[in-house]
Amino acid sequence: MAEPRTPRLDTPRSTRRRLVRRPAFNPDTFGLFAEQFARFMGTATFLIYMTGFVLLWVGWNALAPDDSRWDAYPFIFLTLMLSLQASYAAPLILLAQNRQEQRDKVIAEQDRQANARAHADMEFLAREVASLRMAVGEVTTRDFLRSELRALLADLDERAQDAPPEDAPEGKQSHPTAASGPDSTAT
Repeated sequence: MAEPRTPRLDTPRSTRRRLVRRPAFNPDTFGLFAEQFARFMGTATFLIYMTGFVLLWVGWNALAPDDSRWDAYPFIFLTLMLSLQASYAAPLILLAQNRQEQRDKVIAEQDRQANARAHADMEFLAREVASLRMAVGEVTTRDFLRSELRALLADLDERAQDAPPEDAPEGKQSHPTAASGPDSTAT
């Protein structure tokens, strides 16, 4: 007889259809709502509205005729309303803080990467400047070159004065204008 099939690990499970579908919502949309709600709760406008609401509630229930009051002196219903508002506000504020923390982490990581790139660039530029300084240190300056040329010229002048005059070969004589120079006059 055939054995009953056991579920295998390499095949996905069959999904069951539910009678009632779960509500689906976009987490970003809900997060944006939570952030806007938390921002509003942190404003002076919210505090003024809340204070006005509580004063109106207490004033009406303390000063109105007995038959039109809906919450007697200990204001139990007002306390229940404020507790309900706080029970919804706290998770929304925490959700907004979590989203802000995630944004701060992303910004901090981007800042860290930018700082690392800037640090690497600065190190590269420092190395380049150091190599340029070394190269400039080895470059001949104009003053150094002039002093070296003057020293060579002085050596050549000394040799020219110490050396015996050279006789021209018999068939060739030096050109008279070349020997006389531009200032000499021809006779």
